[in-house]
Amino acid sequence: MTDSPQDDVILAEAENAAALGALRDKVPSAPPRSKWRDVWEQFRKHKGAMIGAFFLIFITLGVLAGPWLWTLDPQKLDIRAKDMRPIYTAIWDSAAKTGWAHPLGTDQLGRDNLAQLIAGGRASMAVGWAAMVLSLVIGTGVGVISGFFKKLDGPLMRLTDLFLSLPILPLLLVAVTLFRQPLRANFGPEGGMFILIVTVVGITSWMPTARIVRGDVLAIKEREFVLAARSIGTQPFKIITRHLLPNVLSPIMVSATLGLATAIITESALSFLGVGFPSDFPTWGKMLADAVARMEDFPERVMLPGIAISLTVLGVNYLGDGLRDALDPRIRGR
Repeated sequence: MTDSPQDDVILAEAENAAALGALRDKVPSAPPRSKWRDVWEQFRKHKGAMIGAFFLIFITLGVLAGPWLWTLDPQKLDIRAKDMRPIYTAIWDSAAKTGWAHPLGTDQLGRDNLAQLIAGGRASMAVGWAAMVLSLVIGTGVGVISGFFKKLDGPLMRLTDLFLSLPILPLLLVAVTLFRQPLRANFGPEGGMFILIVTVVGITSWMPTARIVRGDVLAIKEREFVLAARSIGTQPFKIITRHLLPNVLSPIMVSATLGLATAIITESALSFLGVGFPSDFPTWGKMLADAVARMEDFPERVMLPGIAISLTVLGVNYLGDGLRDALDPRIRGR
């Protein structure tokens, strides 16, 4: 018994429908996830990075909004209120000189420690951010040019090696000694020292960024999309801005966070050595230097700025560690 012609037609239509279905592109069941969403998901799982980011945001907002919340002048001298202890000292020493008007105490000249912490943090963070941006621009530029242009790779890398071999702290001290007076005369005591410290720290800390960016550019410029861009006659500047820089953004962001910590520590060291901002201008490093002479009698004067510097740098380092893990696709997929 044979199938009817009508059954043959139905069977053929079914086979054709199956063939067409196999050739048809499958519609994704869900919209594709963006790269930055994956980065955020991975970053959010890093507890240390989240704590570091929270503290960095907190301290940044604190030093910016602090003058509106705590209106005492950090440079105001009040001899009658000198050498006051923090308010918590009264817990174990009822005879300590404390008062809610100065919750963190005062120094030997009667200046409020909380106001100085806020003002000093604003100066230190401003120097750190500005020096980090400068070193990032220099390091990224040197790294991209060195990795992309073969003829310039040797000279630029030897220049980087030269800067790496220099003793940074003595160089900083010499630069500050030579250029401090001219800049102070042109931009004022605070403005001149700000420009000098930012410039000196920036031009002595760009080398790690340059090496990292150069290594990534050397690998990326041999990939197919860069070779295709070269084959159609794309100008080198457009290749760098459209193809190379977006793909080296991850190491640049990680280097930026670590550069911020380095700049803050360097500024604090210069202020501690007495070659930073003027003596009456508060920074965290200057507060440490002023407190050393009476550290045994008033240990909180060393502890407060020291803890602020340590926690800020630690938070920045944890933030950089989390960004490195989140931006690395090999780790992000785990």
